[in-house]
Amino acid sequence: MKALLCTRYGTPDDLELADIADPVPGPGEAVVRVKAAALNFFDNLIIAGKYQHKPAFPFSPAAEFAGEVESIGAGVAGFSPGDRVIGNIGWGAAREKVAVAAGQLIAMPAGLDFDHAAGLTVTYGTTMHALKDRAKLKPGETLAVLGAAGGTGLAAVELGKLMGARVIACASSDEKIAFARQHGANDGVNYAASDLKDALRQLTGGKGVDVVYDPIGGAQGEAALRGMDWGGRFLVIGFAAGDMPKLPLNLVLLRSYDVLGVYWGAWILRDPQGHRANMTQILDWGAHGKLSSHVHAVYPLAEAPAALKAIAARQVMGKAILRP
Repeated sequence: MKALLCTRYGTPDDLELADIADPVPGPGEAVVRVKAAALNFFDNLIIAGKYQHKPAFPFSPAAEFAGEVESIGAGVAGFSPGDRVIGNIGWGAAREKVAVAAGQLIAMPAGLDFDHAAGLTVTYGTTMHALKDRAKLKPGETLAVLGAAGGTGLAAVELGKLMGARVIACASSDEKIAFARQHGANDGVNYAASDLKDALRQLTGGKGVDVVYDPIGGAQGEAALRGMDWGGRFLVIGFAAGDMPKLPLNLVLLRSYDVLGVYWGAWILRDPQGHRANMTQILDWGAHGKLSSHVHAVYPLAEAPAALKAIAARQVMGKAILRP
């Protein structure tokens, strides 16, 4: 079978397309024929050796996928060959087939195609955990989403809207703001052209927002914090800008802010039932057309480097999908 392999740390152009042996399911495993795999920002970090997880060489990028069960190993219950499933394995899905612990698979409902289903786990799963479990977002509250046109940001726009929040999309261009508005954002701030703190306060009548969702970091993180209301919650999702914001703890004290870390990858191991409940809701919304899981573009495995470079350059709105 074909597989996209990282054989040494480097850039997307250092990845290799190779023929490797088909996987065989071990006890408790299923082999899934990958119909679509979704790429994320952290895939660039993994292949560069800059991520917290460093898999042994050779490995494939792409954490999340959708496909069909091809075979099952001893002791597997609940899945049969031909079942449509999604999964998240951290890395390794950029190949034609994967062997996966059956417990990491979730059945796909009718109404979802493989391309859109592939991108629902990481970004929407992270965001559901952030907004529901960490921030406890309430209907009527105001949610500011940084990087609102990217995969994670778009998930926050859509889920925040479904949860009854007023959503302010914050991004680096008017084009990205318009894209976020098309997916449910009530208002927008182009932080490349205006001061984010002042804009958030103006849009809330001087009060400030209730929740900030920040997958970007950098200078905009502190600006967004300063644009929160008393008792606001700041969700630390990631640092796509490359720099960690230096949050002023005096403001955290004086304005009674909560700064909430969102380490979804560790949480799903600690609370698999909570994760499965969140994903069941996400898949139901997706199957009923309430989540776009917007596909920016679909690439064959051989063109994965171009997809990864587009993600790094922040050109992707929604998800970049590989179709083995």
